[in-house]
Amino acid sequence: MDQNDLGKIFTGLAQSGAWGCFDEFNRILLDVLSVITSQVQGIMDAIKKGDNEQCNINDQIVMVSKDTGLFITMNPGYAGRSELPDNLANLFRPVAMMVPDFNAIVKITLMSEGFKQNEVLAKKVVTIYELMLKQLSKADHYDFGMRAVKSVLNASGRIKRDCPELDETTVMIKAIRDMNLPKFIAEDVILFDNLFMDLFPDCEEPQVNTDTIQLAIEDCLNANKLQLNENLVVKIMQLYESKVTRHGNMLVGLTQSGKSRAWTILQEAMNLLNKEERDVNKSVDETKMKYKKVVTEVINPKSISVDEFFGYYDLTQKPKQWMDGVCSAVLKTMCS
Repeated sequence: MDQNDLGKIFTGLAQSGAWGCFDEFNRILLDVLSVITSQVQGIMDAIKKGDNEQCNINDQIVMVSKDTGLFITMNPGYAGRSELPDNLANLFRPVAMMVPDFNAIVKITLMSEGFKQNEVLAKKVVTIYELMLKQLSKADHYDFGMRAVKSVLNASGRIKRDCPELDETTVMIKAIRDMNLPKFIAEDVILFDNLFMDLFPDCEEPQVNTDTIQLAIEDCLNANKLQLNENLVVKIMQLYESKVTRHGNMLVGLTQSGKSRAWTILQEAMNLLNKEERDVNKSVDETKMKYKKVVTEVINPKSISVDEFFGYYDLTQKPKQWMDGVCSAVLKTMCS
């Protein structure tokens, strides 16, 4: 973003008296940060003077509401990120963040998801993630941080609501296994199982009825004249579980290991079940169906430039116009 883009945002915030939080602020280029210092300074001075004061933003006189608030968040010390210039940093009051207490966060989240044994389960969840971080191999796609823990807790809440007859420990076991097993390389699966047996000695993994989707997957494999390979079926089932719990998924693996085949078969299986569900109840609303229709769009990002992929401002037009990229055009189509 340049000073003109930020100036437009500041102008809107100042006139409406809104609060704006600018995330990862220090990723803006250093020369742009130097220029916008005067814009922020003008807004701050006007706020101090009171209501109906004016300031100059990009040669435009703007009325500033005293309710305007500017907040910035940043992670200093990262590669490729600049420190704020001193004159800009002085305009903001610093607030330091402490290291998050995983145990408290997990306990509170479990409580909000309706778990009664939140204290015991929180300790086990934090322990197993600490052990996985220390003992499993260091694969590039592994993540045992707060985001991974949070997605497991959300998944456990969803399972608890879907299967109210299961006890809480069993729900937690299913959530942790569903969210982690699909991404482990073969040798880590054995280690993971051993860790699991240590932490949950008396509990077995719950058997949840997934026959419907599994039969549909096998039918689609047969229809495509493919062998019913047990590993492929397991991986497709794991992809289905991952798609239910996460909105962004990445299939990684060697060439010819069946990645493309996994998602195309899952798509066919979902559409097959969607058609069956529709045949049974023709008036059913698409959003309330268990198996929704899947539409796919394939993009090869390496064949185009970054601007063509995400979109860009066309500076030849006055005022400059935003031009959609392939990705934003596809997303718009999907949303509509």
